[in-house]
Amino acid sequence: MSSTATAKKQQSSGPVLDWSAGHGPVTGALSATTGAFALATSGAALSMPPGWALAVGSAGALGHTIAGIRVRNAGRTLATKAASWLVGAGWTTWAMTHGPLTWAALGSLATVGVGIGAAARSVALYEEAREDEANAAEQRAVAAELSAERRAIAAEWVDRVQRVCSITVRVVGVEMWKTGAGFSIDAELPPGGATWNKIAAESPRLSADAKLPHGCTATAGPGIHQGRVIIDVTTVNVLEEKRDYPADYSTLSIHTGIPWGYRTNAEEIRAYLREQCALIVGPTGSGKTNMVHGILAGFARAEDMLTWVIDLNAGSAGLPWVLPALNGEITREDGKPVRPGVDWLAGTYDEALTMLDAAVRVAKQRKMGYQDLLSKANTDLLPISAKIPQIMLVIDEGAEILASTDRQIRKLGEKILEVIRIARAMGVRTVITALGATGSVLNKLMIRREAKVRVALTGGEKEGMDLSKMFPGSRGLRVDQAPHKGAGFMSTPESPAALFKGWRIRPNQIREITAATSDRHPTLDAVSAKAAGPAYARRWDADRTAWMRDLDLSDDTSDSARDASGGLRLSALSEQQESAEDALARRFREEIDAQFGTAPEPHGTEQAAGTERPAGLNLSALRDEQDSPAQQAALAALVAAGPEGTGASAIARALSDAFGTTRQTVVGWLKTWMQDGTAVRIGEGTKARYVHRSHTANG
Repeated sequence: MSSTATAKKQQSSGPVLDWSAGHGPVTGALSATTGAFALATSGAALSMPPGWALAVGSAGALGHTIAGIRVRNAGRTLATKAASWLVGAGWTTWAMTHGPLTWAALGSLATVGVGIGAAARSVALYEEAREDEANAAEQRAVAAELSAERRAIAAEWVDRVQRVCSITVRVVGVEMWKTGAGFSIDAELPPGGATWNKIAAESPRLSADAKLPHGCTATAGPGIHQGRVIIDVTTVNVLEEKRDYPADYSTLSIHTGIPWGYRTNAEEIRAYLREQCALIVGPTGSGKTNMVHGILAGFARAEDMLTWVIDLNAGSAGLPWVLPALNGEITREDGKPVRPGVDWLAGTYDEALTMLDAAVRVAKQRKMGYQDLLSKANTDLLPISAKIPQIMLVIDEGAEILASTDRQIRKLGEKILEVIRIARAMGVRTVITALGATGSVLNKLMIRREAKVRVALTGGEKEGMDLSKMFPGSRGLRVDQAPHKGAGFMSTPESPAALFKGWRIRPNQIREITAATSDRHPTLDAVSAKAAGPAYARRWDADRTAWMRDLDLSDDTSDSARDASGGLRLSALSEQQESAEDALARRFREEIDAQFGTAPEPHGTEQAAGTERPAGLNLSALRDEQDSPAQQAALAALVAAGPEGTGASAIARALSDAFGTTRQTVVGWLKTWMQDGTAVRIGEGTKARYVHRSHTANG
């Protein structure tokens, strides 16, 4: 017979007694009376001295009294327990003397048992009441102390808001944050049209008046209705702490939101991207790449999301999530192969265009292929699940792609905008990053309208950080509030723009997450896979991923991989394309050489003996005279302008697309060239123009 069957038989045979349980009023009385009867019967039969029973009862009464005092029982409880022992001992002594089997002895024993049970029940209820009252008194003391602290905070901030904002509010409640990093004040605005925005605009002054530590703020937001305001006061600057990405790799979903970091109250903030796109801006060194890795970590943990990554900078944003798995560097505990942490990675123009074309086809095919499902669900939003996953397109520096004037890159930008425009309902959304919150990034109506989840990583950088454009309608946001790397501002449709910080994620942790979430990644649904076609099915083929392994330094390098001198040929270097900076500088030089008949390169072959040097200005040496390709191009533009000259703004506009050169930088170069005689200024003020010395009378 199995152990399960035996247990069932035992359960069906009758009630199970718990012999380890303590006595209650009934079982205690039964135990006392039956024990006294057994002792009296045995003692009478064996002719024991009756005084022994009275001595034992007295010892029991004394012992229980001492134990009760140690646990601080009430006086009536001590008296009841002692009396029970003495009464029982007295009956036993009497029964041993006169015989326990008489009706008088049995009746009196029953009476003693009922009395003991009633007394025990009474004192038990009394002790429970005492304990409840003690707990309530303790809670009242804590509440009174906390209430006093809250009343003090409320009074202090009523005075502060009146002094700084000239608004008299009435505090409804004060909530202390569980993290201990601050508190929130719920206040009622006065009648007369005062709004929470007026308090929000005075956030810096409120913070200064409260003498909050650096990095801590007092920010105001809307309350439960328009006549209420919530003031969040941070007293501990958690943003200056370095926190690693949480080691909890539990399952997430597009519907539960993806954690992107934590607020100043140390609570995590989540991005809900079922219908929203996201825009992340941050200059170099602000922690933007780390933020992207944190986002990819959250997407990898989701059971209903597939991540496609585009990074034309050699795929650097996605390679840590792909290469360890493709190279077999990480394994699962069950020995099965590990899938890459992202579902598709494009690091070249052709692969990015292929991916975007596939995304457009998937969105269109889903609209046709899931009409029955949409009808049954009575919705126009495709029900996203593990069977029909959402596709998240993460495009590193995608805003620069959208703002590019290059014809080829502009084609990618058009595809990105098409995905954003047509694919919301069908579960294809984008996360786009940029180097700054500038007009060239935010002037795209589609980006402003669809990217409602926005992040500005400042790192203290003020240049190119127009927070008013990034978060329209939000006031009191200053770059110097988030000077730490990885810190900045984040807004979602659910929460207004406020300070936050992303977690630090390291390469080893990326490998851990890739391995831990490998079996969690969904597969692309049949309708979408058919639309994506072979371009998607063969995305991990060797020829498609060859660009990830361009630097092959293995010992068995073939002859074709070596150059004519027998050295190792690095394909990443031998096939390197001309950069935009070099291309623009070369184009300027070619145009100027053609116009002025400039001389050949000084580093070329020696001029043949007897040949005359061509007439004209030799500009090819500009590469050696200037510090950077941008400066070379600027000087070439100055020469190409001819005798009429040009202005600093015109040169800056010509270089801005390729180099990002500002007018202030060009002005500095022009001043230097004026000092060393390279350029001459004509005119003053806004009409000032600069002419190269080769076009002046003294040239």
